[in-house]
Amino acid sequence: MSGQKEQQRQRVAERSAQALYQRDRASQAFGMRLVEVRPGRARVAMTVRPDMVNGHDVCHGGIVFALADSAFAFACNSYNESTVAAAAAIDFLAAARAGDELTAEASELWRSKRNGIYEISVSNQRGERVALFRGRSYRIDGQVTTIEE
Repeated sequence: MSGQKEQQRQRVAERSAQALYQRDRASQAFGMRLVEVRPGRARVAMTVRPDMVNGHDVCHGGIVFALADSAFAFACNSYNESTVAAAAAIDFLAAARAGDELTAEASELWRSKRNGIYEISVSNQRGERVALFRGRSYRIDGQVTTIEE
């Protein structure tokens, strides 16, 4: 029974993430790709385009934040419970440049009925950590999608 429950939770996570991504025009516009989702976890990737670099010729910090924030959103909505960000903070650890492939991996650290804490690590194609993001989620009314079996 536990294997069946786990499979059901995984289906809910995948369907919730797909429904959210289909409506997420910002993630789509940045070229973000939903690589993987599991209950409480998500991985999102994006290639840094030339129009994403700032005056120092490095990826704009707001773009890195957006990538981490999208992974955060997919992870905390993976239970098909509508959830939004209540707070977030980021530490930039290394520069990303045009052509870099960035991957944000979100992991749930704690979750209650209405709140959650998630850690998102952003790395480049060489596995070097570019940023560390921490987000606090808040559950609102509603569901992300209608789950059909």
